[in-house]
Amino acid sequence: MPQSLTPRDTGNLPALVAPPPIRLDAYVAEDGSTVVNGHLVQMGGVRSSNEAILDAIAMFARTLGAPVAATLIDRRARQIARLRVYPDGSSRTIAEGEDLPPGLERTTAEEESFPPLARVERIIQHAQRNELHTAFVLASALREHLTLRRGAEDELSLEARAIEAYMAYLRGDYLISTTLALTVARIRCGTDLNRAVPEVARATAAWQRLQDKSQVATRGQELLHMWERLSAEGLLHEPSHHAMAHTVRDRIRRSAQPPEKPVSDPTPTAALTTTQDHITPDGKHPKPARKLLQRFSKRTTPALWNRD
Repeated sequence: MPQSLTPRDTGNLPALVAPPPIRLDAYVAEDGSTVVNGHLVQMGGVRSSNEAILDAIAMFARTLGAPVAATLIDRRARQIARLRVYPDGSSRTIAEGEDLPPGLERTTAEEESFPPLARVERIIQHAQRNELHTAFVLASALREHLTLRRGAEDELSLEARAIEAYMAYLRGDYLISTTLALTVARIRCGTDLNRAVPEVARATAAWQRLQDKSQVATRGQELLHMWERLSAEGLLHEPSHHAMAHTVRDRIRRSAQPPEKPVSDPTPTAALTTTQDHITPDGKHPKPARKLLQRFSKRTTPALWNRD
């Protein structure tokens, strides 16, 4: 009589699939600001960013009584590190994908420990309190990790980049805002022209605030190309969009001309023209549409986007 291959007692068999460890994320901005799991870490004493990150992750591991995996994006060192931190504070480097199942299970495991909605709501709360530096750093961390996990053209990654661009605009970092918004517009122009128009408008609003002539010329040429393409496709339905395209074309033309001789008594008209070079036709920055957060949440959060 043949013996069964199924063991009678399975209590001492190892689990075929061990549950993946809790996964955290960490981010170090170029100015040293440090984010762990969507929270800005206060750098007490003389600790380095890496020490603060390891301390914060080790605290999670001690609380859970189990190892914690973490992905660190360090913009200062321009590197990505993947770590496994143990409750006793020790750590080791792990390979990409280690401790995580492949495919859909991996995506699900990562999203459970990295809820984008909670991150966006926290960014909005900081911005509403006028804590714009914190809001911008948190938005940068969100965009970096979503891009790493999903790719730059993923919807969540694009929307996170648009939020980051708006935070940069609010805090007066117009070059960074222009660069980020232009990236979103560029990707939209390559994937979905119908959704590119508002992104090009936001990039134009930030570009109009630039003062550096070389940046004005370089970024302006790309903007002008985008506006002309959208116009050729018949996608400029709003008068304000035609006005913005004309503003870009006119500013590039005038910036290429030799500077005029200074006048001792400028007229009010001349002063008004200089001011209007850096505002949109309606005088306001086109804020991200409320649908911007749809992929993160079905709820609306109008308070931030209605700011003047």
